[in-house]
Amino acid sequence: MAPKNLFRFGSDLWDPSSRFATSWLLNPWLLFAARALISLYAFVTRFFIIGWQCTHDSLGGCKDVERSFSYFTILTYWGIAFYFAVAALHTVTYAIRGRSLLDSLPRPLQALHSLFYSTIVTYPFLVTIVYWVVLYKGPWFPSQFNAWSNVSQHGLNSLFALFEIFIPRTNPPPWIHIVWLIFILALYLGLAYLTAATQGFYVYNFLDHNDVGGRGIVAGYIFGILVAIIIIFCLVWCIIWVRRWLTETKLGMDGKFASQPADTNDVELASGNKYATGNRHEAQERVY
Repeated sequence: MAPKNLFRFGSDLWDPSSRFATSWLLNPWLLFAARALISLYAFVTRFFIIGWQCTHDSLGGCKDVERSFSYFTILTYWGIAFYFAVAALHTVTYAIRGRSLLDSLPRPLQALHSLFYSTIVTYPFLVTIVYWVVLYKGPWFPSQFNAWSNVSQHGLNSLFALFEIFIPRTNPPPWIHIVWLIFILALYLGLAYLTAATQGFYVYNFLDHNDVGGRGIVAGYIFGILVAIIIIFCLVWCIIWVRRWLTETKLGMDGKFASQPADTNDVELASGNKYATGNRHEAQERVY
C-alpha cells in the first residue's frame, strides 16, 4: 500500500455535519452571536488601542502603532478578530439556509479554514504563556489603559481560544497542522529579525543575543517555543477529542442544527438530517 500524502486536501465530503458552524450546546443563532461578539470586541480593542496610542505621545504615539505589526501578540490578536468574523459569517449562513458558506468554498480554502482554526486554538496559549512567564516582570500596570490592553491581548485571547475548543462541534485538528504551525512560527522568526535589521529594534528581548547573553541562549528560547507549541497542540487535540467523546458519545448531545430548506426535492435534505450535506456518514479523520 502506498503511503498517504500528508499534504493532500482530501477527496471525501467536507465537514458533512457542519461541525465548524454548529455547537453541541448553542443553537446556530446563539453561536453566531457569540462569535460575532468576540470578533467585535477584538476589533474594537485593537482600533481603540491604535487611536489611544496615536493621541498619547507618552505611549509611543503612532510610531509604536506602526511597530506593533511586527509583534506576534498583535498579529495573533488580529487573527482572532478576523477568525471570529469569518466563523460568525459561516455560522449565520448555516443558520439561515442550513448550509454554511464554508461548504461552498473551494477545497483549498476549506483546508485553510481548518488550519486557521488550529492557529486560533493554539497560538493564544503560546502568547499568554510567553508574555506572563517570560516577558512580564511586574509590578502591575500603573494605568488602567495599560492594564486593560494587556489583559485583553495576553489573557482574554486564551479565553477566546477556550471558547472555540469547548463550544463548537469541531473535530480534533489534523496532526499535520503541527508542521504548519511550526512553519508559521519560523516565518515569524524571519519577520522578527527582518524588523531588527531594517528598523533597529528587537520585538522581543530574548531574540537579542546581546541582551540575553549569547546566541546559545537565544537558540534555547527558540527551541523552548518550538517544544511549547507542540505540547500545546497535543493538549488541545486531546481536550477536543475528550469534549467530542463526552458530549456526543456519553451524553448523546450530537449538536443543535438548523432546519433544512423545505422546498428541496432531496428527501434526505428535507428530513433535517444532520448529515444533510451528503449521503454518507461523516469521516472522523481527514488530512487537509
